[in-house]
Amino acid sequence: MFVEGVRTVSMGETVEILLPDGAPRRGQVIEFSDRFAVVQVLDESTGIDVRSTRIRFSGSSARMALSLDLLGRRFDGAGTPIDGLPPVVPESWKTIAGTPINPVAREKPSRPIVTGISAIDGLNTLLRGQKLPIFSAAGLPAREIAAQILRQAETGDGERIPSSVRNTFAVVFAAMGITFREASAFLQEFDRGDSSGHTVVFLNLADDPTIERLLTPRFALTAAEYLAFDHGFDVLVILTDMTGYCDALREIATAREEIPGRRSYPGYMYTDLASIYERAGCIRGRPGSVTQLPILTMPDDDITHPVPDLTGYITEGQIVLSRDLHRNNIYPPIDVLPSLSRLMNLGIGAGKTREDHRGLADQLYAFYARGRELRRLETIVGEEGLLESDRRLRQFADAFEREFVGQGALGRSLEETLKEGWKLLRRLPKEQLTRLRPEHVAKYSGEEPGRNAG
Repeated sequence: MFVEGVRTVSMGETVEILLPDGAPRRGQVIEFSDRFAVVQVLDESTGIDVRSTRIRFSGSSARMALSLDLLGRRFDGAGTPIDGLPPVVPESWKTIAGTPINPVAREKPSRPIVTGISAIDGLNTLLRGQKLPIFSAAGLPAREIAAQILRQAETGDGERIPSSVRNTFAVVFAAMGITFREASAFLQEFDRGDSSGHTVVFLNLADDPTIERLLTPRFALTAAEYLAFDHGFDVLVILTDMTGYCDALREIATAREEIPGRRSYPGYMYTDLASIYERAGCIRGRPGSVTQLPILTMPDDDITHPVPDLTGYITEGQIVLSRDLHRNNIYPPIDVLPSLSRLMNLGIGAGKTREDHRGLADQLYAFYARGRELRRLETIVGEEGLLESDRRLRQFADAFEREFVGQGALGRSLEETLKEGWKLLRRLPKEQLTRLRPEHVAKYSGEEPGRNAG
């Protein structure tokens, strides 16, 4: 909508569109000059005409009513209740754009979250305050993995989050452009895990307005920041699907006739995504944290696509799902080679987990990478063309995928994950365990230090 004669207006200001009959519709100022203001209509535009439509400018950008009554509630993508309950009675109002965390006040994440999934806990540890996306593809079980993390999550001290520290743990779930079936599966998981009382849900489904999809993660993160930094909650934010969000950004940019960038996405998509991802973190002196678990779908399984590519630059690692592992009925199908947690060392230092954790992870990774290379070589020269030591490493790669990664839907404690890793390493000669300390090799192989420790 083009509105003429508006003199005092600001970028991002919210607007009420008043029609002769019917409820007010929502809008937002996206551009203005000395004569005109351009208003993006957030609801349907049917029935809007020049003669009978009136515009009311609010004087402020989009804000959200905040209180602890958010917990257990469900909203649409623009923060309107959809659970049949009245609006939230606010303790405060905050703009959904958020306030950047002062780098001086930002605290390094150091408290691990044990997800119960060995491929994450053992090799790509998730920390409270981290942003660790799941790179999925069409048909892969990203939703099931995220739901499993919610069901099994523990603190690094072995304290189960959903039951033992329910008063200080919350989940904020934001759906952007997903189907009703996918959203229902998440909601059923919340109810099944007895976590609905500390969950805040924002739903923008595939048939909801596209422009609303751009607001959904900002409403969700505003709620998360309020719970974390005003009331001391450790908040886990699940954002799905970020590819749907970026497609909406491209659609809106095309409608506005903006200059396209790579694959027609707007050139400012990196900045836009950073304004969402960088809202995760911890603040020094405050007990709460915001941890992000974004889920995105890689079109055509292409990890170089702009959405996963830019996400990988901004976030502190990624969990990549493998179609080959999924075809081989390995669950969860996490490909540990391209997966990464850049903050892992901060959460497994002295006094946090077992002291052998870092060396064990490095050794498993090295052997598995070598076994994968030998698997490709075997397709050329055959098994007979491999040395006996190479055949053992190739068999190690198969066992690693089947036993360590493919744990199924049952969760493992961190101790069980590390024991499973040592169980695999005992299949190989001790002299090959070059990334482990001799005392660790002796301890977990059942020998005394100094006796053939390797």
